[in-house]
Amino acid sequence: MKLLKKILKSDGAKVVISLLAAGYIWLVYRTGRWQVINGEAPHALMSAGKPFILAFWHGRLLMMPISVQRKTPVHVMISHHGDGEIIARTIKRWGQESIRGSATKGAAAAVKQMLKALKKGEVAVITPDGPRGPRMRAQEGVVRLAAMSGLPVYPVSFSTTRGKTLGSWDRFFLAAPFSRGVVIWGDGIMVPRRDEDGAYQQARDAIESSLNAITQTADEMCEQEAVVPEPRDKQVKPHKKAAEL
Repeated sequence: MKLLKKILKSDGAKVVISLLAAGYIWLVYRTGRWQVINGEAPHALMSAGKPFILAFWHGRLLMMPISVQRKTPVHVMISHHGDGEIIARTIKRWGQESIRGSATKGAAAAVKQMLKALKKGEVAVITPDGPRGPRMRAQEGVVRLAAMSGLPVYPVSFSTTRGKTLGSWDRFFLAAPFSRGVVIWGDGIMVPRRDEDGAYQQARDAIESSLNAITQTADEMCEQEAVVPEPRDKQVKPHKKAAEL
C-alpha cells in the first residue's frame, strides 16, 4: 500500500492520471447530448473577451471545463494539495490555467493573482465550498474576490442522465459517457465594494442559494437524486484524499 501511494504521488503517475482524466471529460462531452440553459449572459461576456467570476460546487468539478467557450482565457483557483496538482494538469490539457491557493493556504497570494487575471480580461473560476466544505455552503472567498474586482459572479452547475454520486465529502458527481446532459447558469450576482448593512452575507447567501437551486434543477432534469447540503455549522475535518480546488 505504501509503495502504491508513493507511485501515485510521483510526477509520472500524475502525468498519466491527468491525461486519462482529460480524456474522460472529452469522452463524456463528445458522446453526450448537451443542453445549456440561461447561458446567454456569460457566453456574451466570453465572446466579447470580458471578465467575470465563475462559481460552481466542488462536487460538480468534473465537467467544469466544458462550461466555458473554447479559447476563453481561464484561471482556476486550485489548492496546493497533491490531488490539486492532478487537477491543474488536467485542466491544462483543456487550455485552462491554474492559480494555486485556497482559503486555508496561500489565500492572499491566490486572490491577488486572480485579481490580476480578471484585470487582463480573463475568467476567474472558484469553488465557494472548497477546499474542505461544508458541502454546498458558500465561504467568504468568492464574495471577497467579487467585492474587490467589482465583477459579477455567475453560478453554474451540471448533471447527466447517466452517472454516479460518490461517497466523498463533496458528493462528487461522476458523469458517464453516452448521457443526456444539462449545463445550467444562474443569473449574475454583484457584490458591493463595501460590507454595509450585511451586504456581504446577503451576497454569499444569494450565491449559495443560486448554486443549490440550479444544481437541484439539473439533477431533477436528469432524474438524479438530489444532493443535500451539509449543515453550515458542521465541524470540518481535513479531507486527506480530497481533490481540493
